[in-house]
Amino acid sequence: MKINIVTIFPDYFAPLAWSIPARAAASGLVTYTVVDLREYTHDRHRTVDDAPYGGGPGMVMKPGPFFEAVEALAVTAPIVLMSARGRRFMQADAVRFAAGGELTILCGHYKDVDQRVADHLATEELSLGDFVLSGGEPAALAVIDATVRLLSGAMSDHDSAYGDSFWDRGLSAPSYTRPPDYRGLTVPEVLLSGDHKRIAAWRDAEGLRLTRERGGR
Repeated sequence: MKINIVTIFPDYFAPLAWSIPARAAASGLVTYTVVDLREYTHDRHRTVDDAPYGGGPGMVMKPGPFFEAVEALAVTAPIVLMSARGRRFMQADAVRFAAGGELTILCGHYKDVDQRVADHLATEELSLGDFVLSGGEPAALAVIDATVRLLSGAMSDHDSAYGDSFWDRGLSAPSYTRPPDYRGLTVPEVLLSGDHKRIAAWRDAEGLRLTRERGGR
């Protein structure tokens, strides 16, 4: 898989050299191309933003650098603009991206990104939720991590991913490990029973309970 990131802060993506994203790259499962958007500007100040038409506070990122960067990459869809206006990113999106051969993520910053990028360059807009970040970079990292961990061979125990929350289900059941009693706080007896049928039933029931209690997330 090839993942392209277009950003004005290439150094923000240093975490791709850590943990599962790094192991996946070292194994040849994924390559990362981080593109500095300022390389596609044409003035000595490397300007990527300008004042909004119609007035108002803040600065808007110009369309030209985004279009030229994507054209230089010669990418295929999906091209994702991280945006507070976007549809909420879901586990199903991570599964879809992991099944593809290429993913390109556009990171905005400042007040906004020129709408022509969303309408005529990106194939979709995604958001992490109903809140605003300083830029698209942290959201892009989250999308990449959620996607790359699903690549076959990225995780040492890939079956672990199938037990995650949102994998064909709502929330997953709580997890416990040793010791069985810590400061009087005990592990549910069923998990110590060795009865795998009872354990599976408990996990299903607890996952459903949490999903109901927390609003069907």
